[in-house]
Amino acid sequence: MRSTFVLFLLLATLHATAQPTRFISVKKTEVIGVDGKPFHMVGTNLGNWLVPEGYMFKFKHSSSPRLIQEVLNELVGPDAANIFWKKYLDNYITREDIRYLKSIGMNSIRIPFHYKLFTNEDYLGGRSEKRGFALMDRVVRWCKQENLYVLLDMHCAPGGQTGDNIDDSWGYPYLFENAESQQLTIDIWRKIARHYKNETIILGYDLLNEPIAHYFDATVLNPLLEPLYKRIVKAVREEDKNHLIFLGGAQWNSNFKVFGPPFDSKLVYTFHKYWTATTIDVIQDYIDFGNKYQVPIYCGETGENTDEWVMQFRKLMDEQHIGWHFWPYKKMDNTRGIVSFPIPEGFQTVMAFADTTRTTYEQIRKVSPPDRKATQKALDGFLENCLFKNCTGNKGYIEALGFKEK
Repeated sequence: MRSTFVLFLLLATLHATAQPTRFISVKKTEVIGVDGKPFHMVGTNLGNWLVPEGYMFKFKHSSSPRLIQEVLNELVGPDAANIFWKKYLDNYITREDIRYLKSIGMNSIRIPFHYKLFTNEDYLGGRSEKRGFALMDRVVRWCKQENLYVLLDMHCAPGGQTGDNIDDSWGYPYLFENAESQQLTIDIWRKIARHYKNETIILGYDLLNEPIAHYFDATVLNPLLEPLYKRIVKAVREEDKNHLIFLGGAQWNSNFKVFGPPFDSKLVYTFHKYWTATTIDVIQDYIDFGNKYQVPIYCGETGENTDEWVMQFRKLMDEQHIGWHFWPYKKMDNTRGIVSFPIPEGFQTVMAFADTTRTTYEQIRKVSPPDRKATQKALDGFLENCLFKNCTGNKGYIEALGFKEK
């Protein structure tokens, strides 16, 4: 009987060992899928959705969400602007967009988000600590239906982690010098981890996008990055031990010298690369880092280039088993992305206003378009044109990524 019991325990152990995990994991330099095999991330970023960027509106100077909000408030008033943003959040990314991304061959996406979506601060037409979950839960549900994995990226952190337009900051990475902003960042990630800890379609959490731009004193700021990462990871792990955590290097996710040995068992280190050569020397330092510490590396953003460049760099990363999410998915009147949609009639007036100097009320009055109804019509046209049904796939770009429209 004793031998039978031992045999039973052995078989039960083997059965449990053979069962696939429910969550994406890591093993040495590889990200591991739920089937136990290497999971090579291929996909895109949902840029310009939860974090609007001026260049994707064809604005030259009004580059951040805060500055874009000012443009709309001055053009049509805050009430109409708030209505615009609420429709924008519903229209820019829909169920059809997610279905399409899966259909062309992607297995994952990265979702940039603004911390204000998890606070009561005014942002994109509303204010509520629950807005972020309401918006992201919807997309997460669609992605789960399509088996499309999701990486959540804090693109804009309290106080600003970058110090430029991309983090919607005030021109300096105040996050690293402000205890309240750091605590709010930690608290938001704790809430996100608590909310998604059992969600299997979530790939992981990208804690801070492109921290510490190169304009600032790296000798002062760089040593502050990893200690903050450790505090955020500690809070996340108190809620969620299941998901991967992605750490971006300093100076636009380019500098891994800020990192010491890994301090968590499920870390992935992420770099971004734009407008470089497509040769291996460009990414060799990251490969060496991954080999030294036996951790996966990953390219969270790249692209914004010709089809030829996209194909060459994508092939380089595939050859090196480096997962990637190209930037971005959708653009207005631009083929350097997965899909494009047309500029609406009359939108040039909006673009012209955004690019004028408006530092005084007198200047605002002088450059404001006289026909506000026409301006509103142009904004309504943007909301209509950005719907998936009005988008066109950029065939060359899609094929350069190794995908194919059906």
